[in-house]
Amino acid sequence: MKRSRKWARQRAWMALAVLLMAGAGAFAWWGARHWEPERARFPVQGAWLGANDGTVDWPMLKAHGADFVYLTASEGAGRRDAAFGGALATAQAQGLQTGAVHVYDLCAPADAQAANFVTVVPRDGTLLPPAVALDLDSRSCPQPPGEAAMQSELTTFLNQIEKHTERPAILMISRTFEARYHLARRVDRNLWLVGDFFEPAYAGRAWVMWTATSQLRIAGLAGPVHWVAVHR
Repeated sequence: MKRSRKWARQRAWMALAVLLMAGAGAFAWWGARHWEPERARFPVQGAWLGANDGTVDWPMLKAHGADFVYLTASEGAGRRDAAFGGALATAQAQGLQTGAVHVYDLCAPADAQAANFVTVVPRDGTLLPPAVALDLDSRSCPQPPGEAAMQSELTTFLNQIEKHTERPAILMISRTFEARYHLARRVDRNLWLVGDFFEPAYAGRAWVMWTATSQLRIAGLAGPVHWVAVHR
């Protein structure tokens, strides 16, 4: 009898522990979907959106607190977001500052990538500085170039798009890209770093923009949003 009571108590404690763990997991899941950097520390915040984000309710995005939006305009040498122009105009009509992102392909020629970008992005002095997303992608570039070749091609690309936009570009460098190429200390451009929930330090110098979460849910957008904070 005593043994059965003991097992009953143990089962009760185990059940309670499981419930507590499930509750903690649910709370963490909810928190990840709603967390944003503190406005007191980062008063300027916005989003990075692309074609995969689907239809955007721009008034809802603005009402949520977005001050700006970066839109993916082009990828590599030949891929473009057909909805870029319309999204740019609609975002601007909502009073959002807007900027264009090019997703860089390490295996594509710099001249062709720059031509792709300048074809879709207008020469508009009101746009934010162009951003270049730099990551290691084994699908588009299974054999990435060495450091010298990469930097030479990237410099060519930057020179051409900066001539078009008349603004210095921002380098959106992933952790893996920086570990491979150490670009932050080689190229003198402002940095846009990435790191969910925790301020990134992998570049070894100060950043101006931070993708603080890629999991934020906002009413009016179908999926999670890349939410970006600006460091001033």
